[in-house]
Amino acid sequence: MNISLDHIDLQILDKMQGNARVSNADLARDLSMAPSAILERVKKLEQKDVIRRYTTSINPAALEQKLLAFIFIRTSQGFSCCSDTGNLLSAIPEVQEVHHIAGEDCFLVKVRTTDAASLMELMRTKFQQIPNIASTKTTIVLETVKEQPDIVIPKT
Repeated sequence: MNISLDHIDLQILDKMQGNARVSNADLARDLSMAPSAILERVKKLEQKDVIRRYTTSINPAALEQKLLAFIFIRTSQGFSCCSDTGNLLSAIPEVQEVHHIAGEDCFLVKVRTTDAASLMELMRTKFQQIPNIASTKTTIVLETVKEQPDIVIPKT
């Protein structure tokens, strides 16, 4: 996918990534443009799937989601079942990310639960129901030093 973005698009993305609630009027003022021009550019960025959605970042501890784990998953059929297995893993609400990876394992999955017991229950009930999972290897996070969903936007 080759999407052409100019320096104004990059400035809009930079400001919106920092605060998705920034108004068109504020963007227009910061970039010395008309609000209607900003609105048009933002709509085009949405249509091009550059801006995928607007989200709220919630502190997991506020909802008692204190345990973060990464699970390496190996499937029994290698690449042939990866699409189905990936979709089934993605359907589990506690699974935040599913990555198809190279190497010995097939997937790396990011999971958040309340505690070790709930992680074990998740693996026993939901993961065990997915056909083709041959093995799992779980790493529990002790402390998060950095967790940032933002991507680096080139400076103009």
